[in-house]
Amino acid sequence: MEIKKKLQDEIATLEYELRNELPKEIKKAREHGDLSENAEYHAAKERQGYVNARINHLKKRLADMSMLDVNKIPHDRVGLGSTVVVLDVGKDEEITFNLVTSEEADAPNGRISTSSPIGRGLIGKQVGDMVKVQIPGGVREFEIMKLVTIHDGAG
Repeated sequence: MEIKKKLQDEIATLEYELRNELPKEIKKAREHGDLSENAEYHAAKERQGYVNARINHLKKRLADMSMLDVNKIPHDRVGLGSTVVVLDVGKDEEITFNLVTSEEADAPNGRISTSSPIGRGLIGKQVGDMVKVQIPGGVREFEIMKLVTIHDGAG
């Protein structure tokens, strides 16, 4: 999966920053003296905390993905990697959604996360099912018209 490479690349970049660049910034800031009023020092320490937390989050996501068993994704129901064509009943228009991980989500281009409100509403449904989804703008009703799962070459 290309998402794994993307996560690994971000981890490598952040680890380099954490081990090489931030210690230099902190050392340089310390040389300026009084740390209580040293903005560079506080900014570098804050960034260090953020980078550490982000690395831990990314490593957990990577571990979660490596445990993902594609064989457990149903062949006839909406799941991760599915392409779903729905009819938006209220607007009488067809919309195509690709269900992806949160890191790959790009809603304006139809790539929605399985953890988004619409993604959660579609998971486990089949062609012909009606789905009501609560979104920030109200309730939308979809009818599932067509489904291509990860097993059929979607994604």
